[in-house]
Amino acid sequence: MLAPLVFYSLAAVVLLSALAVVTLRNTVHSALSLGLCLLGVAGLFASLGADFLFAGQILIYVGGIAVLIMFVVMLLGRASDLHLRQVNNQWMAGLLICGISLFGLLHVIGLFSKTTATVSPVPSTRLLGLLLMSDYAVPFELISLVLLASLLGAIFFSKAEAE
Repeated sequence: MLAPLVFYSLAAVVLLSALAVVTLRNTVHSALSLGLCLLGVAGLFASLGADFLFAGQILIYVGGIAVLIMFVVMLLGRASDLHLRQVNNQWMAGLLICGISLFGLLHVIGLFSKTTATVSPVPSTRLLGLLLMSDYAVPFELISLVLLASLLGAIFFSKAEAE
């Protein structure tokens, strides 16, 4: 009884904050709405029993990307840049694409609305951790080296020439 209420409440928070991201005029408010949207998605993962996705959403998206966006917004410099209204002359095509996507989404929801979960969710974090530290330890470390090299390359190429 409580689980559907929590799920639909979090879904409403996600939809309303995502709408606020694209409609607010202030860039700071839009970035804060994005953080709320990402937190709502993490809450949806938690309510569905996907604990690994919940933790990943919080650590990577909310903790990393939202903070990075806030730093970029705060470092813009001019206050006039934070209040610019985005103008798009292709709003009619965008509205058509949104309508078609909504129709397809409602069709898919109608197809799967009769199915329900028959088993309760099982925590998967321990099993994923065991796989990452045993069978996939070498690829996991290689990916971390590739990410470190890309970070160093980004720092090197973004550094201004002193001469």
